[in-house]
Parts: sequence; structure tokens; C-alpha cells
Amino acid sequence: MIAEANAPESALLTDLYQLTMLQGYFDQGMEQRAVFEFFVRKLPAERNFLIAAGLEQALTFLENVRFTSEELDWVSSHGAFRAAFVNYLAQLRFTGDVHAMAEGRVFFANEPILRVTAPIGEAQLVESRLINLLHFQTLIASKAARSVLMAPTKLLVDFGLRRAHGAEAGLLAARASYLAGFAGSATVLAAPLYGVPVFGTMAHSFVQAHDDESDAFDHFAHALPENVILLIDTYDTEAGAKKVVQLAPKLARDGIKIKGVRLDSGDLADHAFKVRRILDEGGLRDTTIFASGSVDEYVLDRLRAQRAPIDGYGIGTHMDTSADAPYLDCAYKLVEYAGAARRKRSEGKVLWPGRKQVFRSYDNDGRMAGDVLALAGDRLAGEALIQPVMRAGRRIEPPVPLNDSRARALRELSRLPEALKQLAHAPEFPVRVSPAIERLAQEVDDQQLYSKNQRPAQRRAFVECSEVDHAI
Repeated sequence: MIAEANAPESALLTDLYQLTMLQGYFDQGMEQRAVFEFFVRKLPAERNFLIAAGLEQALTFLENVRFTSEELDWVSSHGAFRAAFVNYLAQLRFTGDVHAMAEGRVFFANEPILRVTAPIGEAQLVESRLINLLHFQTLIASKAARSVLMAPTKLLVDFGLRRAHGAEAGLLAARASYLAGFAGSATVLAAPLYGVPVFGTMAHSFVQAHDDESDAFDHFAHALPENVILLIDTYDTEAGAKKVVQLAPKLARDGIKIKGVRLDSGDLADHAFKVRRILDEGGLRDTTIFASGSVDEYVLDRLRAQRAPIDGYGIGTHMDTSADAPYLDCAYKLVEYAGAARRKRSEGKVLWPGRKQVFRSYDNDGRMAGDVLALAGDRLAGEALIQPVMRAGRRIEPPVPLNDSRARALRELSRLPEALKQLAHAPEFPVRVSPAIERLAQEVDDQQLYSKNQRPAQRRAFVECSEVDHAI
């Protein structure tokens, strides 16, 4: 019996065609090294840039992927797979190399953020789960970064677990949004799992469970005296604010300070101005205002324009589902096999062949000025963004602390050109394709890609490029 609790770690969390292709490779003795790259073909219209995320979970998956006896029993019982192939799966481990952009890096269309080099069966098997992990966290981190840019001085907290598309999505959204610059999450499990700071206030049900709203405030304050944030809009927002002011002296005598109030409905700017006035006139100038309720980067932009006196925001549904751009047109594609470059030429999905590197240049102010998509063996000016992270199936370095990745993301956001920081669609960031890639693509196009008559000179060039890259 395969336990549902272990499903995210299961080798069967894949597409069936991965297994059918593996059997085909196995039958034909195809086990030479393949190179696959993960990239986004085209940015959504609503995104001027993306933030790479999910690498740590991807590497953990690669280090641990294997078929359990229960999973092998299922493969055997399926009927499509032969016994010799099942025995092969029993021994299968990931033994390949991985090169990647660090989490928190800004990247653009057609720039690979992860490259896998491994025997083709290993590299193929891991495709579906790698896409699943990299796509989702990159999607959410990129969405969260837009809120960070719209409210750089505000406390931003992930509130999205309850409407996330499943438990793993809720947890990974908490991680990805923190990586992108959020202060933390309301999702408790994100703290012990990832070290994400957690925040919480109270729900309307707590107020409704009391006959008197003031009693609810008083009871909650005594239950959590070090972090008193009171939800004041259950009945009448401004009346709730006045009750907070009336309660404050009593709580002060008990040594309890009201840290903040929360708004969760209505015209947030209008309520914030009125509540701020009530609190200030009542002597609670240090009491903050925290707002939630269908907040996203577009709402933050409007509230900033209105100069709403709001100190922090809970951002949930729109971010955890990336509501305005709910998916990325991403892919994990074969770019080299057996030392020879490969190129997909399907209509609308043509890709550049060969293993690649991205070189980034900066202007005199330290802002990103342009990228060059090059072959991995090229030596060009600029910062090389893709670096080795795994060799022979094991990480080269210990896992990167999430706070380090978060700091990198915030540095990257600060180095964006101003136009890319805005919500409006901006001119595309300049990404130039190197002449070496264009020449290689032409060579591949001029040949029968899968012919046995491939020129030896071309094969030698691919191998030399591979050896240079492996030595980085």
C-alpha cells in the first residue's frame, strides 16, 4: 500500500509517459548522458521579470528519488512493464550533475535556470517533478516580488494557505513569498520546516462568539498579551476602533499594550484614514493598522497612491494562486544527447540547442543592463549566472539558508531597471543570443538531427564544450 502522506516524495509522482519512455530507452540500451534544461519560453504579459525559486526542493528530490518496494509492485501490476525493466527501476538512483541559477535570481524568457546532465533514463524520469517544483515556487515568488516593489516599507504577510491549491502549495507559497521579500506567513508549519517567521491576529468568529465586542478584545488581549492585534470590522469598523481606544487604559493597567488593529473589509483607504484619526485622538499613535481582504499588488499600488495610513498587509488568495498569471509557459527540454546537440523545431516551440550559460552586465549605477544567452563553454564579459550545484547525484555545498536566498532576491529587485519594477507592461529586457548558439543552431538545422551520419567535427565541438562546462 502506497501511503498518501508520502505522495510528494514518491517516484510515481510523475507522468506515465516518463515510465514508458524509460522502458524504451532500457530496451534499446540507450544510457548515454543527456542534457535537459528548464526555462520559461515567454513571460506572461503581466510579468516584466521572474524570480528563480524552488531549487532547494528540486535538489532534495534528486538526492532522494528512488522506487520503494510498494511502488515497484504497482509498476509490475500495471501490465505495461516487463520484469527486467522493473528490476532496473529498483536500482535507479540519480547520479547526474546539476547546474542552476541561485534561488532569488531575476531571470527572463528562454534563460535556463536549471540544467540536468545525467544518463538519459535518470534525466528523463525526474522531468515532471522538477517542473512541478520549479514552476510553482518561481510563479509565486515572481508574484510576491511585485507586492514587495509596490510596498517596500510595509509589513507583508502571506495569508493564502486556506485557498491555496493543496497543502504542499500552501507551504511552498509561504516559502516562496518569504524568499521574495515578505516578512513571513500565517502558515504555522512554514516556521519549523523552512524557518519562515509566522504572524497571526484573530478571526471574526472570535468576536462573534462573544456577546460584547469589547469583551472579545479584552479576552484576546489577555490571551496573547505580547502581540495584541485586534480585528475591528466585524460589525462597524469605526465603532470598533473607538472601543479599542476605550479599552486601552484598562489593558495598560494590566501591563498590556495594543500593538495594532486589523481591517479586513470595505474601502480600506477610507477606513484607514478614519481609524487612524480615532486612534491618534485617543492617544494610540503607536498602534499600527494592518489590512487584509483581497489585497494584491494592484490594490497596494492604489493604496500607495492614496497615501493610505496602513502599516502592513496580509496577502492571500491572489498571491497563492497567482491569480492574474496562474501559470508559466515553462519547459524541461533535451538540448544534448550522447555528446551531440539536439534541437526541437516544433511550430511555436523552437528551442536553442546545446547546454547554455547566461552572462549578465550592469550599468554604472549597478542596475541590470542586459543578458547574453551563450553556450556553456563560452567566455564572455559579464556575470555568469548558472553555476554547478550538484555533482554525481550529491550537492556540492550544504543547502543554502532561506534567508540568504531572500537577501539575494531583495538585492536583485533593487538592481532592476525602473521600468521593470512597475506593474505596467514594460519593454522587454534585452537578452541577446550569442553568435555561437546561432551557428550551432544552423549546423543542427542543416543536418539530419537524428542521422547516424553526423559530422565528427561537430561531435568533437559538443564534447569539448561539455568538458569545459563540467570543469567550472
